[in-house]
Amino acid sequence: MKLGFVGLGKMGGNMVHRIHRDSDHEVVAFDFSAEAVGEAESHGAAGAGSLEELVRQLEPPRAVWIMVPSGDPTTETVNKLGDLLEAGDMVIDGGNSRWTDDKARAESLEPKGIHYVDVGTSGGVWGLEVGYCMMVGGPDEAVERLAPVLDVLAPPTDDVHGPGWGHFGPTGAGHYVKMVHNGIEYGIMQAYAEGFSLFDASEYELDNAQIAHLWMQGSVIRSWLCELAANAFEQEGNDLARLEPYVEDSGEGRWTVEDAIDKRIPAPVITTSLFERFSSRGQNAFAAKVNAALRNQFGGHAVKAADSE
Repeated sequence: MKLGFVGLGKMGGNMVHRIHRDSDHEVVAFDFSAEAVGEAESHGAAGAGSLEELVRQLEPPRAVWIMVPSGDPTTETVNKLGDLLEAGDMVIDGGNSRWTDDKARAESLEPKGIHYVDVGTSGGVWGLEVGYCMMVGGPDEAVERLAPVLDVLAPPTDDVHGPGWGHFGPTGAGHYVKMVHNGIEYGIMQAYAEGFSLFDASEYELDNAQIAHLWMQGSVIRSWLCELAANAFEQEGNDLARLEPYVEDSGEGRWTVEDAIDKRIPAPVITTSLFERFSSRGQNAFAAKVNAALRNQFGGHAVKAADSE
C-alpha cells in the first residue's frame, strides 16, 4: 500500500519510520518542516513539498494519514485534502481530535465520496519500538483497506492480548475510546504523583526509583506508567529538582469530564486529576488568597505577606 502522511512530529515521524522499517508499504511524507521531511526520506519515505505534491504522488484509491495538532490545524488539513482528493479516497486522522469534530469532518467529505477514518493513537515516543495501540472508527470498507498498515503500526499480535488495534464503530468511535483512555491516564498519573509526594515528605530516606522498580515485580499497581516513573527518577534524580511543578493538559481530559457531565456519569477521580493540573499552574492562587483572608477575618489567624520570605 502507498500511503500519504502529513505531520512528522515526534509520533508521526516515528510512525513513518516504523512503516518503512517493518513492511513493504510505501509512504509519501509532508511536513512544513523541511528538516522533518528530510528525516522521513532518510528512513525510506518519498518527500513532498506540499499537500498538492503529496496527492500527485499517490495513485487512487488514495489514503492520507494526518498527524497534526487537533482543532483548527486538523480541520484545515482535512478541508484542503477534501479539495484535492477524489471519490473512493480516504483521510485518516491519527491525532487527538475530539470525536464530535470527526463526525463533522466525515459529513463534509461524504458528498465527495471521500472516506474518513479516525484512529486514536497511544504509544508516544516509545511506539517506534513497541508499537502503537490504535482505537479506530469509520466505515467498514475504509478500515478494511487500511488494516495492513494498522497491523504494521500495532504491537505484534499474541494469543493472550489479541491484536494491537480495534475497530469500534462508525466515525468518531475511535477518538471517543481514545478520549476516555486519556481521561483514565490522567487519574492513574495523579495517583502515582500523590503517592510519591508522600514519600518525598516522609521521615524516611526513600529511593523513589527503587520503589517504582519494585512495584513492577508482581505488584497489583504495576503498569507502564510505573515503569516510566522509575525511568524519570533515575534520569532526573530522586527529588526531580530540575523540573518545574507545571503540568499541561492536551484536551482529552477536559472532553472526558465534559462528556461525563453531559451523561451524568460520576467521574470524580478523572475530574480531580484534571483540576490538579490546573492547580499546578498557579490558577488557584487567588482562591488561596481568599482562604487566607477569610481565616484572618474570622479567627485573627496570621497571614503571610506576598513580599515576606
